[in-house]
Amino acid sequence: MSFQAYLDAIELKTGLTPRQILEIARQKGFDQSAIKAGTILDWLKSDYGLGRGHGMAMVHVIKKGAKIDASHVGSSGTHRDESDTLWLDGIATKPS
Repeated sequence: MSFQAYLDAIELKTGLTPRQILEIARQKGFDQSAIKAGTILDWLKSDYGLGRGHGMAMVHVIKKGAKIDASHVGSSGTHRDESDTLWLDGIATKPS
């Protein structure tokens, strides 16, 4: 599953766009460098019911932003994507 597919699934499950979850995470201070992934995963699981795979996709966005490593773009690997920039503003507004 691509990183983008994880984010799209998160939106379908929670009703929130990845950007909305990112804003909530920032308000809670989860984007601070001292915050560990496990803390964010616990929050995502308790508040939104997200499992580890989907949670780690959001952890990436919260801690590193919307850019992903170019090695995933156009590859045949597990987390292959069409672009090195993830779309955070929701499925309905995603460019085709």
